[in-house]
Amino acid sequence: MKIVVICSTLDLKYRLGCTPSWWQLLKAFHETGHDVIAIPYLGDPIESLWWRTYPNPCSTESKLYNRFLELKKTVGFTPSTKKERSNRVDTSLDNYIKSKWEKHLLSILEREENVDCVLFINIPLNHVHGIPTKIQQLYGIPVAFYEGDMPTILPKYAADRGFKFNYYVNADLSEFDAFFTNSKGVIFDLKEMGARNVHPMYYAADPDLFRPVEIEKDIDISFFGYGDSFREEWMRHMIVEPSKKMPDTHFSVAGGGFSIDLGNAKYIGDLSFSDYRNYCCKSKICLNITRWSHTNVYASSTARPFELAAFGACMVSQPYNGIEEWFEPGKEIIVLKETDNIEEIYSQLLSSPDQRMKIGEKAREKILQSHTYNHRAQDITQSIRERN
Repeated sequence: MKIVVICSTLDLKYRLGCTPSWWQLLKAFHETGHDVIAIPYLGDPIESLWWRTYPNPCSTESKLYNRFLELKKTVGFTPSTKKERSNRVDTSLDNYIKSKWEKHLLSILEREENVDCVLFINIPLNHVHGIPTKIQQLYGIPVAFYEGDMPTILPKYAADRGFKFNYYVNADLSEFDAFFTNSKGVIFDLKEMGARNVHPMYYAADPDLFRPVEIEKDIDISFFGYGDSFREEWMRHMIVEPSKKMPDTHFSVAGGGFSIDLGNAKYIGDLSFSDYRNYCCKSKICLNITRWSHTNVYASSTARPFELAAFGACMVSQPYNGIEEWFEPGKEIIVLKETDNIEEIYSQLLSSPDQRMKIGEKAREKILQSHTYNHRAQDITQSIRERN
């Protein structure tokens, strides 16, 4: 298949959390035999060995608008707190941004010929209203959408989550021939909003990129993430309180955007990818602490547990509704219960290196068996073929 992909961004410097995952997915499309043409919605195109690119027709506008929204966010205001967009924003998007994107995409389809599918990934749905229908009418090819921010991108969560703007106001989900989502639990909501042919498409990991490295394990318990909103309670239960009760245990926290007191855990700041890999591989226990919206809405996946599993980490997770869709609790991951004595569980694992090793090995085996991005690429292309 020849696939034209319009994704949120290809540039890692924008620190959009999904970008590394989209790199892996596009690479997997290539590795499973497909011709990939990638166009970023934010910023400039980034060339690679796995995809070709076309320019972003609104590169300058996207950078300026992103900078504007970042400034708004630093002073505590995000457009996602507004239920409706202003008439001025609507007019600008409809008459300018959307028009430029429509002309650009149609010219690419005309030039490329024999495109089999157009796939939008994690871009503002309400910015492309009408474009999927136009593509279908003129070229008769399927148009699909992949959303990786469920459930927190839904209007009922978006304001509290702090997204830069509400992607789903005035969006028409029925325009897409297939709709992929990282959360099985929101499928009913999406169908209620008009989406057709909705498929759960969970995060995954590239096992060559996320490969264990032999390194001394000099961190007892680690956590990596961005922001503590929606997960403060379990950060306190799993990091803050145990670190105070276990003074001889080395707790480490990396990432950024934490406003809570981290107790006796050592905060080491943000990490490069290489540092992140070493950080996970040198940790005896890696914590999975996810926002409550993901852990409460059934099978709402995030990238972190798949990445940790691919590293062969011994994972300990907060209670997580639907995690058995991906990993077997007790065998491939330790999932805490509300009534568990967390310090006892940590102490038992820290004193049992063989048990930790077996859990990590089984977790990586599950990745290789079911959760690589090659699996996801094959599932997506198969679903799209069925709509042809």
